Amino acid sequence: MLGLPADALACVFSVDGVLVASAAIHAAAWKETFDEFITRRIEKTGEPFASFDVGTDYPRHIHGKGRAEAIHEFLGTRGIVLPDGSPDDSPDAETVNGLANRKNRALLRLLDDRGVMAFEGSRLYLELAHDAQIRCAVVSGSTHAEILLSRAHLRGLIDECVDGNAVRAEGLRRKPSPDMLLAACRRLGVDPDRTVVFETTQDGVAAGRAGGFELVVAVDRAGEALRLRDADLVIADLGELLERQLVA
Repeated sequence: MLGLPADALACVFSVDGVLVASAAIHAAAWKETFDEFITRRIEKTGEPFASFDVGTDYPRHIHGKGRAEAIHEFLGTRGIVLPDGSPDDSPDAETVNGLANRKNRALLRLLDDRGVMAFEGSRLYLELAHDAQIRCAVVSGSTHAEILLSRAHLRGLIDECVDGNAVRAEGLRRKPSPDMLLAACRRLGVDPDRTVVFETTQDGVAAGRAGGFELVVAVDRAGEALRLRDADLVIADLGELLERQLVA
């Protein structure tokens, strides 16, 4: 029924784009953060800087990356270099950590204002996996993954969560390293070769490959199957798997 290999015992899901329709709210929080920063930068220096473009800058420089990496990469496209600062920097500090904390503040406010929804196919898939006693974990570079899952009413269907807090506490490398995916397997108590990975980025697919997982499934909601061609299977929504039966 779940379209999994017959011997699969667990699934590991990316949160954004696979389970939760959170890309738009993340992108809005980043746009607010960067546009406020760039406006002040223009006022201070008199130099022209292009604002943040959700359609191009978010998928190219932000999605799937850690906050610090994303900030460095985006600002680099504008010729701006900031010091890293420290994790407890004020959201108003002109440092990488300050911008990261400002983005977090914007995201939490937008979640309160707009909420966030699970993809219906993903919700149904998790419910059926839970009923079938398939262990389920999520991985996310965000420190707010638990909040997103709770707001989307999915947290009760997830056994383990490896998020940005775990990355920092355990010294895990981000994707395309398989560290986060393997950490999820350890928490579930299931070997990677009995686990199916669901990802939505090239780095995520590469991480699944590097970790020796039984099956790597790419969820392509943007019609970019060619970009995700290294996956074992590319689908548009988890609901598709309910119509299939994969061969182990």
